[in-house]
Amino acid sequence: MAMAMAMAMAAAEPLPAVAAAPGARLESVRALAGLFREAQHREMAKESVFQDLLEILRSTSSEIEQAYKDSCELVDLDTSLLLIAECFRCLRNACVECARNQHVMRNLGLISASVHLIKLLHGIQIKEELLLTALRCSLQFLGNIAAGNGDSQNSIWKCAFPDLFLTCLTYSDKKIVAYCCMVLFTCLNSEKVGELLDPGNLTVALHVLKVYKEQLESEWSVTLLELMMVNVCEKNLHTNEEMNVFMRHADFLAGRFQEKYEAVLKLTSAEDADEEALVAIRLLDVLCEMTSNNGQLEYLQTLPGLLETVLDTLRLTHLAGKQTVNVFTATHAVTGQEEVLHPAVDFKSHLIRLIGNLCYKNKENQDKVYELDGIPLILDNCSIDDNNPFVNPWAVYAIRNLTEQNERNQELIAQMEEKGLADNSALESMGLEIEKRDDKLILRSVRKKPS
Repeated sequence: MAMAMAMAMAAAEPLPAVAAAPGARLESVRALAGLFREAQHREMAKESVFQDLLEILRSTSSEIEQAYKDSCELVDLDTSLLLIAECFRCLRNACVECARNQHVMRNLGLISASVHLIKLLHGIQIKEELLLTALRCSLQFLGNIAAGNGDSQNSIWKCAFPDLFLTCLTYSDKKIVAYCCMVLFTCLNSEKVGELLDPGNLTVALHVLKVYKEQLESEWSVTLLELMMVNVCEKNLHTNEEMNVFMRHADFLAGRFQEKYEAVLKLTSAEDADEEALVAIRLLDVLCEMTSNNGQLEYLQTLPGLLETVLDTLRLTHLAGKQTVNVFTATHAVTGQEEVLHPAVDFKSHLIRLIGNLCYKNKENQDKVYELDGIPLILDNCSIDDNNPFVNPWAVYAIRNLTEQNERNQELIAQMEEKGLADNSALESMGLEIEKRDDKLILRSVRKKPS
């Protein structure tokens, strides 16, 4: 009987009037939420159903606000919170893979009404579990109405940024934080990342980074890195405040790479790409891009431990590739036609690229690579490798940066070649050769002959 009534409501009939008993409204909305789990009922829903749900949310919201103005007490708070949660469950379910319902809800004003209600619920300190359930359902609804819908994403961002995110990202409840992140990352694009990282929104950015640090292996972490790479890496720093924001992000990203770099070794045996390893790979990509910006390079060159970590990572992956056959093993397809699609492709190339960037016109880092035996390691990675098709150009770049105005590094490479420890063909492929002058070995560039 109840099911038949709910089906009729989904198709045509309105929900019980706002003036009806809360218990009756609760049961009706709960039945409707169950129906909207099925696509056929979502597609049958009329606008009047969502208008009714909006009125229930508004009236319940008004009741809570008035009660707190009068005496900070509400006679039936439990039922009100349950009703709010069920309304949001119903709306959440109705949005799934249904762009029509998303548009109808947005046009009715359900996004702004929901954001307002979330802020209201944040101020309630009674019956915590019921309150948390209502907040979780409200955020799930915002995530679902935004999914694949640019107009809804823009509407949420306009209503919710930055206040709603500041509110929900600080909750001790992990589900609320996770659902808030879901909403945030569903709405983000390169333009919104720019707004997120604007100096005026530094507090929001720092909360996002704090959550990201604590939940590094979550499913949205790689997305954040992708978006940060688009925005942060190309940003020109003009003010002290912008530089301050950049330094905080640089410290964070470099620190996470230093903590997580060993995760890439999981790729030597895992059939599927490990999430933590993927994050380490993307962190390296971001650091490479950041160090390619002259305005950002100098600060990154001074970060303690970063260069050492990159050298350690190169050494570990190089050794892992020699011990067993895996993605870090140098391979050369006979046909030269095979395409390698593994996420770790060019990982060692990027490590060498980052070493080269960090040593650019930096004598201290040049000497550090020498002291850590990094030069032989780089030269040993110069063989043809389908897993790292761009390793040779980056090795050329790194060696040139390591030897520029650094006689000790030049002499080391020259001595290695003389003793047969460095492959002369590899040096030639880099456009370098060894020349003996007055009993002294000199590493110099080879001038190309005109064709």
